[in-house]
Amino acid sequence: MISVEEARDRILVGLRPTPVELVALAEAWGRVTAAPVIARLSQPPADVCAMDGYALRAADGTGGTVLRVIGAAPAGHPFDGQVGPGEAVRLFTGSVVPAGADTILLQEDATAGEGTVRVNETVRPARHIRRAGQDFSSGEAVLPAGRRLTARDIGLAAAANHPWLTVHRCPRIAILATGDEIALPGEPVPPGGVVSSNSHALAAMVRAAGGTPIVLPVAADSPDAIAAVADAIAGVDMLVTTGGASVGDHDLVIPGLQARGLTLDFWKIAMRPGKPLLFGALGATPVLGLPGNPVSALICAILFLLPALARLSGLPATPPPTAAARLATPLAANDRRAGYLRATLATDSAGRLVATPIASQDSAMLRRLAQADALIVRPPQASALPEGSDVPVIRLDALGV
Repeated sequence: MISVEEARDRILVGLRPTPVELVALAEAWGRVTAAPVIARLSQPPADVCAMDGYALRAADGTGGTVLRVIGAAPAGHPFDGQVGPGEAVRLFTGSVVPAGADTILLQEDATAGEGTVRVNETVRPARHIRRAGQDFSSGEAVLPAGRRLTARDIGLAAAANHPWLTVHRCPRIAILATGDEIALPGEPVPPGGVVSSNSHALAAMVRAAGGTPIVLPVAADSPDAIAAVADAIAGVDMLVTTGGASVGDHDLVIPGLQARGLTLDFWKIAMRPGKPLLFGALGATPVLGLPGNPVSALICAILFLLPALARLSGLPATPPPTAAARLATPLAANDRRAGYLRATLATDSAGRLVATPIASQDSAMLRRLAQADALIVRPPQASALPEGSDVPVIRLDALGV
């Protein structure tokens, strides 16, 4: 058995970001930039007024002075002339500051008359003016390559005058559940059968990570049915299977796909839950084989599929981040396999995270995983820990799963 870290490295080493494509700005949320976004203009494009008021020369802005108002310049309608001594121009938020003016008198600090304005509060130079390029300048990179676009980023790209963005194509992930006992939700469940949850949970995880899931029909427990999957995955970036990767008589994923050219990189890793995990390639398509037990499948997906999706999407492929928490109960010593214990989280009076392991850690109990807030990470051969010990936890809410 190999370690979790080695397995992740071996999965990631051969993966490359998906090809790039041009998408409309309205469709770019959640996509990953494949090139820096360069501003096509400066923002603001000229010196503009930050508040409603009057543009004037600071030298004329002494309290009690009365100035002649020579015009008005609403936003989008710049004043053509120049502000001279003893003059002012009425401005509004976003108005271009006219030539000759070097400060803004706020309207609440002024008294408007018939063609005049009285300065009630002495002004200071350069007040309430947003300088040209204060936010960004033409030719400046406002967003880097390799960034998953948020709503804020979309607004910034729009302000930089980009109607289209160059992004990586969403990774296409084929998902295959195997087993004669598997029924889809809502279908009749055969005697001794179970309702498939893995395909739907994995599809949701792929979608949350920015990929496009392609859920394949459940494959029966026969080498031919599994081998036929090779004909259904043209154009996908990874095949993910669940179940059938152990050593039983009906675990046929490896021999079934080997009949169609699967090359196996590794099989079995030193972790709990999730020991029967495989990785290989079917031609140019990477194949990640997850365990069939739903908890094992999802925890393995968190540890291996999410970093793979990040790499395919053009993002840094890093292990799930951990946070520090204190144990609410003691933990026994760990064996030679890394452990990932489902736990709930709370905050104590000092604001510290407190992790409580869920009583049952059975890898088939999906409800317990749904109730969990985090996974307590236990290294191989970890010593027993008393209550109050610090442990690393993977927060599930931080992963969007």
